[in-house]
Amino acid sequence: MPPGAVESGFRLAVGRFAGPVRGIGLAVVSVFGVLAVPDVTEGLGLIGVVLVAGVADCAPRTRGTVVALGFAVVRAGAVCAATGPTLWALNVLTITAITLQWEWPLKVTVPVTAGLVAVFIAAGGPPITILRVLVECALARLAFLLLVRSARRVDVLRARQAALERAELLAAERRRREREYLALLHDTASATFLLVGGGTVDGVSDFARRDLDVLTGASGGQGLDDRLVDVESSLRAVVEESPLAVDTRWEHVPLLPVPVTLALVRAVREAMANVERHAGVREAGLSVAPESTGLVVTVTDTGHGFDPAAVPEHRRGIRGSLVERMAAVGGRATVDSRPGEGTTVRLAWPRG
Repeated sequence: MPPGAVESGFRLAVGRFAGPVRGIGLAVVSVFGVLAVPDVTEGLGLIGVVLVAGVADCAPRTRGTVVALGFAVVRAGAVCAATGPTLWALNVLTITAITLQWEWPLKVTVPVTAGLVAVFIAAGGPPITILRVLVECALARLAFLLLVRSARRVDVLRARQAALERAELLAAERRRREREYLALLHDTASATFLLVGGGTVDGVSDFARRDLDVLTGASGGQGLDDRLVDVESSLRAVVEESPLAVDTRWEHVPLLPVPVTLALVRAVREAMANVERHAGVREAGLSVAPESTGLVVTVTDTGHGFDPAAVPEHRRGIRGSLVERMAAVGGRATVDSRPGEGTTVRLAWPRG
């Protein structure tokens, strides 16, 4: 909801309904009031003025405009001047004065109300009418201002609540990213330790120095999303965790940003989980190769296969865990499968 929506909505509602309430209410009052006018011609003329002014109050194009205000003043003035201090005239005067408080500022309502009261008193009305109209208008204006203030306060509270919710969401997202980043660091460091434990000396110092840079943030002051990490180490950790027998093929793998590495790791983990659950085989293939300025990761199996177009919309395994996840980091995921012919999942970053 946009800022100030409650207050603006309240003002809009008042401006929309104040005129019709006045027009319809005075039309009903005037039907009975005209019966007290001895001159039939004069009574018909007054009721005609009332109805025309009521149309101006209710019509969308004139409602709340200077035209409607002018007709309201003419209607009240004509009834007061023609009928004198009658109950009809007093009702028309007070209803008009009260409803104008909801539509127009004081610089308009004060002179208009004063003029109508003067017409009523000049036609023989009691001077005490001044006090009555003054009190009624003051109460109407006060009630309107209190409601506006309440609506404004609701807007302030809504804005504060929205700000708190945004802050909570940002904090939760920050904590989630930190947890994912720590998990990625764990995978990276674990792969280096395995390399050391395996007795291979070549490249150990480079891997260790790279891990230390990531762990200490010695990457030029970059944020988590900007740092480059070793995707190969993380993917090898996924292979080690998988119960499948994975045939891996690795080429030179470039360092990738943290969000891209996380997306690839999760997508590969999901693809292998799908092989385990649905393919009916215990083997899979994993190919990792550079392409242009990015990387292509392929997961294959020779299992049952399926028709991707026949997957129901509510099943989000492919769309959510693969396609949308890669698209979120500027990559692309495609699934090629046919019944009885196995499945190939291709993850490419960048998209092109």
